[in-house]
Amino acid sequence: MAKQKIFDTAIQPETAVLVGIILPNESEEKEQEYLEELAFLVDTAGGVIKGVFTQRLHHPDRATFVGTGKLDEIKSFVEAEEIDIVVFDDELSPSQLRNIERELKVKILDRSNLILDIFARRAKSAQAKTQVELAQLQYLLPRLTRMWTHLERQRGGIGMRGPGESQIESDRRMILNKIALLKERLKSIDRQAETQRKNRGQLIRVALVGYTNVGKSTIMNLIAKSDVFAENKLFATLDTTVRKVVIDNLPFLLSDTVGFIRKLPHHLVECFKSTLDEVREADVLVHVVDISHPSFEDHIRAVNETLKELGALDKPTITVFNKIDAYQPEREQQADETDTEAQPTSLEEFKRSWMAKYNSPAVFISATAKTNVEEFRKLIYDTVVKMHTERYPYDNLLY
Repeated sequence: MAKQKIFDTAIQPETAVLVGIILPNESEEKEQEYLEELAFLVDTAGGVIKGVFTQRLHHPDRATFVGTGKLDEIKSFVEAEEIDIVVFDDELSPSQLRNIERELKVKILDRSNLILDIFARRAKSAQAKTQVELAQLQYLLPRLTRMWTHLERQRGGIGMRGPGESQIESDRRMILNKIALLKERLKSIDRQAETQRKNRGQLIRVALVGYTNVGKSTIMNLIAKSDVFAENKLFATLDTTVRKVVIDNLPFLLSDTVGFIRKLPHHLVECFKSTLDEVREADVLVHVVDISHPSFEDHIRAVNETLKELGALDKPTITVFNKIDAYQPEREQQADETDTEAQPTSLEEFKRSWMAKYNSPAVFISATAKTNVEEFRKLIYDTVVKMHTERYPYDNLLY
């Protein structure tokens, strides 16, 4: 019977509860959007959402993130529904993580830990695996004491300062040594990648960037006629894929990069900067936006903030508003409240909208329905041929 129970739990997806707080400068609608994204992250990781808890606070509680009353409410729900994981929408401090775990007695994850778990599942190449492992160790390092809570039963200075602290220090040294080793390994991988990029000759480089799950890989497959993995999940692509594309006798390189996301852990951005060298070294960026998402303007800002951190915000950029076939006008928010322009419902109206005006050059497509793809191809062609002519005026390429 015991074996059967173990077998059953092994095949059942883990159940999860989401927890978020509403700060004074945020609205309930905004926090709801964050929690919907967190739910998508949990779904991507293979979990099932059973409940959502929010609380309005001036700032997170230093000890338990949420108030004690709300924590008791969460505890009652977790015990009644036999929940496996409680996921918090912000990064928890080591002490918060320890206190919450002690109170709820289930696995506690924060947003950063959840994203790292998804990255670990998605990583395929040696570079991506090394980067994810490095980020995980950097996340774990300040949280080592949480692993040794069993020593709390030992009272007195000798018990706590002796073997417990010795073990923690030993683990800390091991992790620091591993971090140093991984950094050296990444440097070696980066040197190989840099050599590969130098060997690509004089071809103009175009990089697809954008929020996660906006359709970059689908566009890559459409333009490059490749077979890049595309799925309706967050972070379906971690490894940068580069393909040679030819449009009207004009060859150039097109790369698909990892998607960005709001509240992306800083150490994760640091670790993936080497993967995002394709973005920093690109000649042209194609910023893909999911226009059907109600928060696409926030997504644009989040991507631009990450591009700024990478030093790539000032590059020539084409904005591609994707998924126009799924666009719902009633959910779209006007950029300017004084703008009385009607919400677009057709391709021609999209071209005259504020979205085209404030994001020029811009193009509106549906990659899955293959709507307006030729205009997109022509815009890429015109941009690349102009750049190639300026850079290599005596090249004999026939356009």
